[in-house]
Amino acid sequence: MTGIPSITVTPGAAAGAYARVDSGAVGAAGGGDFGATMQRALQGAVDAGHDADAKSMQAISGQGNLTDVVTALSRAELSLQTATAVRDKVVQAYQSIMAMPI
Repeated sequence: MTGIPSITVTPGAAAGAYARVDSGAVGAAGGGDFGATMQRALQGAVDAGHDADAKSMQAISGQGNLTDVVTALSRAELSLQTATAVRDKVVQAYQSIMAMPI
C-alpha cells in the first residue's frame, strides 16, 4: 500500500519546472498530458476500491485485521469523493463554457 507522498519544493526545482512548462517541454503535471494524469488518478481510485474489497473479504474469512479494513475503506471512500468532486468541477466548467456568448 502506498501513502500520500510528501512533496518537497525547492526554489531551484520550482524555477526549473516553470521553465519546462513555459517552453512546452512537458505538461503541467511534470510529464504527459491531462488525459494521462486523469487516467492515472482514476486507476488509483479503482485500485483503492479493489484493495478495500480484498481487505474486507480477508476480514470476513477471519484472516484480516480490522484496522486494515477500516483504513482501506476510508482510502476508497476518499478516492471516490475526490473523483466525484473532480467530475463535478469538469461538468461545471463545461457548462460555463457552453453558456458563454459567442
